[in-house]
Amino acid sequence: MHGRADSTGYAPPPFRARPPWWGGDLQTLRNTVARAVGFDRFDLPGMTLTLPVSDGSGDRLIGVLNDGRGRERRPLAMLVHGLTGCHESGYMVASARRLIGLGHPVLRLNLRGAGPSAGTCRERYHAGRGRDIADAIRALPEELTRDGIVLVGYSLGANILLNFLAIDAAGLPVRAAATVSAPIDLAASARRILAPRNHFYQRYLLNRMRRDWAGAALSESERLSLREVRTIYAFDDRLVAPRNGFGTAERYYAECSGLRVLGRIGVPTLLIHAADDPWIPVAAYRDYDWTRNERLTPLIVPGGGHVGFHDSLGPPAWHDRRIGDYFAASLRAISSAA
Repeated sequence: MHGRADSTGYAPPPFRARPPWWGGDLQTLRNTVARAVGFDRFDLPGMTLTLPVSDGSGDRLIGVLNDGRGRERRPLAMLVHGLTGCHESGYMVASARRLIGLGHPVLRLNLRGAGPSAGTCRERYHAGRGRDIADAIRALPEELTRDGIVLVGYSLGANILLNFLAIDAAGLPVRAAATVSAPIDLAASARRILAPRNHFYQRYLLNRMRRDWAGAALSESERLSLREVRTIYAFDDRLVAPRNGFGTAERYYAECSGLRVLGRIGVPTLLIHAADDPWIPVAAYRDYDWTRNERLTPLIVPGGGHVGFHDSLGPPAWHDRRIGDYFAASLRAISSAA
């Protein structure tokens, strides 16, 4: 589903993997390898912003602002990390650098309990907590949002972003959005990560999830569950779902999957996904009738892994170039229609 122009006139070039990162697993693991051996730079200091949420919890999200505006004013780009990520995740830093270079100020948002937000939040983010993005936007100074906002979400953060766009974005100056490797069918993704071939990934993620939840305000039974769970499904079933009013993992997945709200999204949105993603099955993307919402542009390619997309022209990664191109095309279309 790539290569055709959408309503903005955007027609993306194909993805071609960069040696030696062939296949979905190596594409996925390249980000971790890059940090371990120093392939990429991860330092990107910026201004820290504290953004309160509106649910009465007293929780405050922490964002890191990098103001890259040049002579031509461009919308603020807000980046939303994935499961166990934060503003320092490699893909967040890489995307920020790309967008700053294009003239966007960039805010890398830490969701509840992630990175520095762990010290300012009692609660933790989950797949359907799109309202937190709305609260973060409303808490920003007006000078940051007066030129509009574009948003990028990665992995679980991409699913949260889709919920925000469909349910909580009304009245906010959102111009366009993009998602990378979104688990739009949460139940299918939970089943995929349980596969024996994904044992390493599940163990890695589960250990990081335990770390992120260790500082939450948990009951004794929740702390017992935190010690006992051995799968991500069990974590969702015993901790995430009941703590957030869903009861069970199956109900949590059903009510929070981005797939159920795609038809309600009202801003131009690019959805990037790789068929060889080892974590997120491609079937939901292939089976969805994209003609139901002309605002959506699916970009489903054979390779790229999970938030990988390391190609022969990068860095920046292929998805970062596609997102920059898409935002530029969308903003041109908006300007022409005005």
